[in-house]
Amino acid sequence: MTSETPKDFIRQIIANDQASGKHGGKVVTRFPPEPNGFLHIGHAKSICLNFGVAAENGGSTFLRFDDTNPGKEREEYVQAIMDDVRWLGFDWGENLSHASDHFERLYEVAESLIRSGDAYVDSLSADEIREYRGTLKSPGKDSPHRSRGVEENLDLFRRMRAGEFADGEHVLRAKIDMASPNINLRDPTLYRIRHLNHQRTGDQWCIYPMYDFAHGLSDAFEGITHSLCTLEFEDHRPLYDWLLDKLAPERRPQQIEFSRLNLAYALTSKRKLNQLVEDNIVSGWNDPRVASLAGMRRRGYPPAAVRDFIKRVGVTKKENLIEMALLENSIREQLGEEAERRMAVMKPLKLVLTNYAEGRVENLEAMNHPNRPELGTRTVPFGREIYIEQDDFMEDAPRKFFRLKPGGEVRLRSAYIIRCDDVIKDSSGNVVELHCTYDEDTRSGTGSSDRKVKGTIHWVSAQHAVTAEVRLYDRLFTVAEPGSAEDLHAVLNPTSLEVVSAKLEPSLADVPGGSSFQFERLGYFCPDSVDHSATAPVFNRIVTLRDGWAKLEKQALAGQ
Repeated sequence: MTSETPKDFIRQIIANDQASGKHGGKVVTRFPPEPNGFLHIGHAKSICLNFGVAAENGGSTFLRFDDTNPGKEREEYVQAIMDDVRWLGFDWGENLSHASDHFERLYEVAESLIRSGDAYVDSLSADEIREYRGTLKSPGKDSPHRSRGVEENLDLFRRMRAGEFADGEHVLRAKIDMASPNINLRDPTLYRIRHLNHQRTGDQWCIYPMYDFAHGLSDAFEGITHSLCTLEFEDHRPLYDWLLDKLAPERRPQQIEFSRLNLAYALTSKRKLNQLVEDNIVSGWNDPRVASLAGMRRRGYPPAAVRDFIKRVGVTKKENLIEMALLENSIREQLGEEAERRMAVMKPLKLVLTNYAEGRVENLEAMNHPNRPELGTRTVPFGREIYIEQDDFMEDAPRKFFRLKPGGEVRLRSAYIIRCDDVIKDSSGNVVELHCTYDEDTRSGTGSSDRKVKGTIHWVSAQHAVTAEVRLYDRLFTVAEPGSAEDLHAVLNPTSLEVVSAKLEPSLADVPGGSSFQFERLGYFCPDSVDHSATAPVFNRIVTLRDGWAKLEKQALAGQ
């Protein structure tokens, strides 16, 4: 895993500010999610950056909910966002805030803009405002209400607050420049009427500030020094600065933009993620195939691996598409070091040791981790009948097939060398059972035999096996940029979820939530946080042992 924090351009800016004494040496950042959905991997970059740079400089970070749109916001999302930030390993302490905390102050500031002649109440409809705004190639034109006097504007704005008008009847707009080449400065809307119940303020308000108005001023109110935003806010920065110049010249947060995290084979659009849920493509926002943080947590991704991935991606101003393999590599490295080993069989094939006494059971010793002896050992029951993987036997095997075949020998992990003597088939010619013999002098760890074989396979005692539902998750989409597809259904991976009835060693019968294991030779797995129970175990595949998609993509490119 990587350890050193790279000196990206944002950290360099902050280092320069620290050296010059700007902001009195303080570093205060914020993570400002809108509580209108669940967080995704893109938000993880912002979380790690904001909390990270503050901690590195002895500063603090606000978790601020920009709750200015009650039509789409719910308390459910607030709680989920807090859970996600904590899961990633960050704590805001006492610095929990909401834009709604500042509603009264924001209203007072809006009135001051009216008094200074920098804002006016507009009575155009939404369509008319859009028409008057112009386009990227043509300037806008002034609203006929732009010349209203201060007293008339104050009266209308106060009546808007009092609830005298219907939704959309009036808005409050900044008076800037309708000919500005930056369309965000063409008299942007600051307040609109919404007769909706707010999850925190109830029906106290029927006018709500726009995000661009509330965001920068909330930064100033809270003493934010560095307001770190993704690149789509770059064109909004002139408005951010205009509002601060007008209303908070003594408090000057600096907005700095960086590229968002775009992950291959994943969606990082709240709207499209919601479509997946609404269309029942996935089971919910926490479906383990979704790039939401809730889905990643349920799938079993270690938060340390996600943080490591974010560190490897780095912070730049260049938009790029990050390979899923980079995230999966961080997960494999983390789990490879910490996950204990267990044996499980996904597609069981029964094997009978004909020279092993019926009713005899041995408790064999198996290492919990091959490279970490401090994790100790466990006992694994062994008997006359076991299960092996169907893929570990081949009747007509090629020369370099080193698993089990008729007349061939393999070692059972932590057990004995066995030889395949007979193959039992059903009436359709399918292999349903193997009859083998074991060499009692080859038990692992006894040192009683120096005989070697080339193949080692895993197994589970049939008598003691735990039957579990195992969900084999894969990438949800077949294309690297599913967000560009006209129809998400057309690029779905039909094998993104395979459910099998597996046989597990008995030590997996009752494992705690949040634990993870390497099922030997198969991948990393964890108990599902929603559906798993001791009586009906359900395990999720976190990630495979190797990147199988890299080979597929190489083959696809070779065929072009």
